[in-house]
Amino acid sequence: MAVMKKTLIINGVERMFICDPENDTLADVLRRLGLTGTKVGCRAGQCGICSVLLDGEVTRSCLKKIRAVPYYARVETIEGLGTAQSLHPLQLAWMVQGAVQCGFCTPGFIMSAKGLLDQNQDPTREEVRAWFRKNRNACRCTGYKQIVDAVMDAAKVLRGEKTMADLAFRMPADGRIYGSSIPRPAALGKVMGACDYGDDLAQKTPDVLHLAVVLPGCSHARIKGLDTSEAEKAPGVFKVITARDIRGNNRLALPTAHPRAKADGLEQPIISDQKVVRFGDVLALVAAETPAQARAAAALVQPDLEPLPEYPTALEASAPDALEIHPGVPNLFVTLPVLKGEEARKVLDESAHTVSGSFYSTRQPHLVLEPDTAQAYVDAEGVLTIHCKALALQVTIDAISDGIGFPPDKMRMILNPTGASFGYTMSPETPALVAVAALATGRPVSLTLSYPEHQHFTGKRAASFSNARLGCDAEGKLTGVEYELVYDKGCYTEYGAALAEMGTRFFTLPYYLPNVTGLARSVLSNHAHSTAYRGYGSPQGYTASEQLMDMLAEKSGIDPFEFRYKNVIRPGLTSQNGHGFAVYPMIEILDRMRPRYQALKERAARESTDRKKRGVGIVCGMFNVTGYSGDHAEVALELGPDGAVTHFNTWEDQGQGGDVGTLVLTHEALRPLGIRPDQIKMVMNDTALCPPTGMAASSRSHLMAGLATLDAARKLMDAMRKPDGAFRTHAEMTAENIPTKYVGISDTAAATTPLDLNTGQGDPSIEYTFGAFLAEVEVDLDTGQTRVVAMHTVGDVGVIGNKAVVDGQAYGGMMHTIGFALSENYFDVKKHATLAGAGFPYIDMIPDGDDFTVEYVETPRPAGPHGSSGCAELFQTSGHVAVINAIYHAVGVRVHDLPATPEKVLALLKAKAEGRLAPPPPYFFGEDFYDTIEEIKTNPVSWE
Repeated sequence: MAVMKKTLIINGVERMFICDPENDTLADVLRRLGLTGTKVGCRAGQCGICSVLLDGEVTRSCLKKIRAVPYYARVETIEGLGTAQSLHPLQLAWMVQGAVQCGFCTPGFIMSAKGLLDQNQDPTREEVRAWFRKNRNACRCTGYKQIVDAVMDAAKVLRGEKTMADLAFRMPADGRIYGSSIPRPAALGKVMGACDYGDDLAQKTPDVLHLAVVLPGCSHARIKGLDTSEAEKAPGVFKVITARDIRGNNRLALPTAHPRAKADGLEQPIISDQKVVRFGDVLALVAAETPAQARAAAALVQPDLEPLPEYPTALEASAPDALEIHPGVPNLFVTLPVLKGEEARKVLDESAHTVSGSFYSTRQPHLVLEPDTAQAYVDAEGVLTIHCKALALQVTIDAISDGIGFPPDKMRMILNPTGASFGYTMSPETPALVAVAALATGRPVSLTLSYPEHQHFTGKRAASFSNARLGCDAEGKLTGVEYELVYDKGCYTEYGAALAEMGTRFFTLPYYLPNVTGLARSVLSNHAHSTAYRGYGSPQGYTASEQLMDMLAEKSGIDPFEFRYKNVIRPGLTSQNGHGFAVYPMIEILDRMRPRYQALKERAARESTDRKKRGVGIVCGMFNVTGYSGDHAEVALELGPDGAVTHFNTWEDQGQGGDVGTLVLTHEALRPLGIRPDQIKMVMNDTALCPPTGMAASSRSHLMAGLATLDAARKLMDAMRKPDGAFRTHAEMTAENIPTKYVGISDTAAATTPLDLNTGQGDPSIEYTFGAFLAEVEVDLDTGQTRVVAMHTVGDVGVIGNKAVVDGQAYGGMMHTIGFALSENYFDVKKHATLAGAGFPYIDMIPDGDDFTVEYVETPRPAGPHGSSGCAELFQTSGHVAVINAIYHAVGVRVHDLPATPEKVLALLKAKAEGRLAPPPPYFFGEDFYDTIEEIKTNPVSWE
């Protein structure tokens, strides 16, 4: 390798360095110089994460070869913009507007925005959006609106219309921060580029080995052999790690644990040893001294594979002649019922109006901007320590311990600052890989996937197939529903019964159905395994039920908004699982939404042209807060000598706001002490230091951690309280031998009931969130292109703990639903391997300003801390169907299979024009629906 010396002016300082002119990019050089505020995401120029200013021009540094950068060129990075004591207006605006969530895109966005404001200090919102689209600045968390807000605010400061003091957050007069928009504690480090994510940490770890994965290049095959000889001789290679090097049983323990499941959940290898069952299986790991050496050697590994038939969808895998993907495990491995009232077939046959349909929702990729990354090492005490992205730290230890052959009590999980996950890091695969490598090599290791590897390896939202029929009486009141919802689980059974259970809970909610006959199933296929994704399991059901609601409204001659208003659950009515709710806010939610609905309908009619038609779609949605009966969480509060209180928890924060949630919950619980926010310290997400707070899933964290915080605060204040009502100091408690640290506990066992295995009746969740989503679209009749003109939501998530954070979850969630509806997919392993190829929603796809809003109905939750609940997942439940319904109301064609790409819409428009438009035939899953229902009725099962 040839090297050369070069000198650049970086952040105003002359910097000389040695580089590889043929292979190094500007991003590589900056990061090697320690300027890791410049992040690297896709390495393909599609995300703008790596944006810096090069001689004043916004430049994607991952694409800029260092040889093409002139000597003494001026480079500006995030590190040169401001200090903690003297922030740039853009940095402060990002913090106060809530434009920082995971923060991985923040440095690139801020540098791009600086490039704009250096040229134009008075841009319009449209000019800001056009600038970010031109420079391909992508964000997966925020929905972009708060980012544009931040640029507009910073521009006012630069123009002298607002001071930094005006811009800064102000403490409320009463000193209460609960319900305010106090910035996230982690935001400061993120806007300065001082926050080290996983790959940044690896750059600063001594003696680290870099890992590269060997993937099979096919989706179903027997492994006959693996030739690693050439890779072992390659430069820099320390070791090639295969399944033979694993000490344990080489299986991830994700028990299906359900009497109706025909799988044990123990079929997934850490490194594949017998079969390939997906394109993203790992056949080997190469450990080398540099990432480039590891990747070069990985390409030399030669697998010997015997091809097997590939079943890319659940339909093909459930065919009678399909091979079992995992021998001994039926591909259709779990079927769960929901039975309420009379048999729906009889009721529907007698109903005044019925509609039916078959629907498909895609395998939605999470499309995070930070490819998966993790590090591991054995520390001086012999503890295997794993740094990673994980939404379930303790669960991960339990899931990988037997597989890697290491005792769980000698393992430590630490959550790195994380470039988001939206659910996929519930899967423990990556921590298992780095753990195996650390044990096999005896050295610290780091794995950072390329973006295509990330796409192939990580789990996705389960694709789904459904058949359903819905009916109502002559007045438009729903009478019953029958449905079969099949989740395409992909190659592994991970959480497959829990996923099917969600299908028995949310299909048709929040409407009252007196009679329900439903089946939810999970089926294996040779594709990326499904894993958690916000709204887990509910968007697939809503894909069918919210389209059927529109279809039935039309058949009944009732406006789709009014049809929903007539049928939402009111006090005294029950869900399809037979339970009531603590609150019933849907009427108020829809009353709030009605004026917007009418206004958008009028605008759509007014703005439609001969070639571009507009339409409006409305949907309702719900989600649970806590996902299973008997949820449990622990936190700890400790009084320090300086009067500060330290909060210890494992609230796995990956951008959703666990840090500020911890802050406001603790401050509110300890208000009698009169402590300031800066007197609350946080130690989070290190299993060696923190009690188990539980996984960050099922919208549970704010509620469960909040209740545990209240319990710990009561215990601490009771211990501090003197007989006269005053509070002891730390010194006084120590002198009296009174403990200063207390563990708080919350548990829902007494307040919840598991679903009945034979009827689906019960209530595993302590609370719920409710909402309605409204979309206006414009469809180009010549191209089939759909543009979302406006999207609005009214949600009820209980009392809001931090307004800016919940706004961010709402806007970001709506962005995900737009992508889900129109573009996002992971099916074609070549086309969908990149952000752009997989349909990432850039800023021009998302509405802004008055056309993109969120309102709240804050009904206090009796079971929640301070009346609060959870929030994030509501906003990714059903909004995608508002877009699909809007397309129908614009041009009269219904998209039954997502995403609604221009090609699909155009084909439907052509079929309509030619008089051959017809709904798709029902899906067939190998056995009669009502035969299965009868078998369940006659063969009940129990947990015993």
